[in-house]
Amino acid sequence: MLLAPYLLPAIGFTSAGISAGSYAAGMMSSAAVANGGGVAAGSLVSVLQSAGAVGLSAGAKAVAAAVGGSVGTGVGSVWTTLKAWRRP
Repeated sequence: MLLAPYLLPAIGFTSAGISAGSYAAGMMSSAAVANGGGVAAGSLVSVLQSAGAVGLSAGAKAVAAAVGGSVGTGVGSVWTTLKAWRRP
């Protein structure tokens, strides 16, 4: 995914860690609550933070591509539904 090196820091996964108040911080908080206070190794949050910290490995590229594809598909579906709903 070509945008991942730019997108990850923009949402809060940086080389210095997860940015306070960012979307990534929210993801990390939700993951920690769901796991009883810690973020599980190999979880989406940990993989994205690793990618943000040191660049993307092949596995991280696959995760980023899968997540990006899923989000794009979801946004497209919602958009199509909303456009159809607005029409008389």
